[in-house]
Formats: sequence, structure tokens, C-alpha cells
Amino acid sequence: MSAQTYLAYDYPLLGAFWTMLMIFLWIMWFVLLFRVVTDIFRDDGLSGWAKAGWLVFCILLPFLGVFVYVIARGKNMGSRETTRARAQQEEFDAYIRKTVGGGSSSVDELARLSEIRDRGAITDEEFRKAKELVLSGHGPAGHTGAAGTGASAR
Repeated sequence: MSAQTYLAYDYPLLGAFWTMLMIFLWIMWFVLLFRVVTDIFRDDGLSGWAKAGWLVFCILLPFLGVFVYVIARGKNMGSRETTRARAQQEEFDAYIRKTVGGGSSSVDELARLSEIRDRGAITDEEFRKAKELVLSGHGPAGHTGAAGTGASAR
């Protein structure tokens, strides 16, 4: 047998399991370390000195520092993360409402005009003129503007 083949036979299945477990635990350790450091920087309740103290503690004694931080302040880590995620979602929703607001109002206006026409409150000609005003961007207040006189002159 060659040396490479012999190495494969020499490494038992339990050894492979323990190696994979250690790699998994190291990855989880680094994830926890980065979450703790991120939480230290994002926490507005901590003063600058407290942030520096926790950071030095986590860097100089990483295992002990992270475990003490999780025990002392871990209960609120999730609530701080949830609060930050909600604020971020609200900012995103506000941005979407602001961005889409102009387009949806013209669509809503056309829907209202269609309902009014279906009820018989306006004629087809009035609906066409109002639709031209909405699509030109002058809206319902633009009846007396230049677009309104152009539409009535046709």
C-alpha cells in the first residue's frame, strides 16, 4: 500500500467526527464573538468607557470575556437586535411609501374616476378629460390649468 492510502486507513471514523465537531465549534465561537462585539458597538445604553472596557475584556480574555458578556448582558441582546431590525424595517417601509406614493395616487385617482363614471355621475367625455389630466400629472386640481384648457379646446 502507498503512504496516502495507509493514511486513509489510519484515520478512524471517530477521529473524523471529532475533527468536524471541533471545526463546527470554532465557527460557532467566532460567530458568537462577532455578535458580542457588534452588540457592544450598537448598544446606545453603554457609555464609551463601558464599551471600551467590554471590548478590551473580550479581546484580552476572549473566552471569559464573551461568556461573562453573554451572562451579564445577553438577556437584552435579542431585544436590542429586534428593536434595530424593526427600526430598519420601518425606515424601509417609509422609503417605499415615499417612493411609490406618487405613482399610486394617480392609480387611485383613475380608479376613483372609473367608479364615478360607472355610477353615472360623469359622462364618458368628462371621464376622458379627467383621465388626461391625471395622466399628464396635473391631477384633479389641474382643471383650471393649461392642461385643462388644452383638453377642453380639443
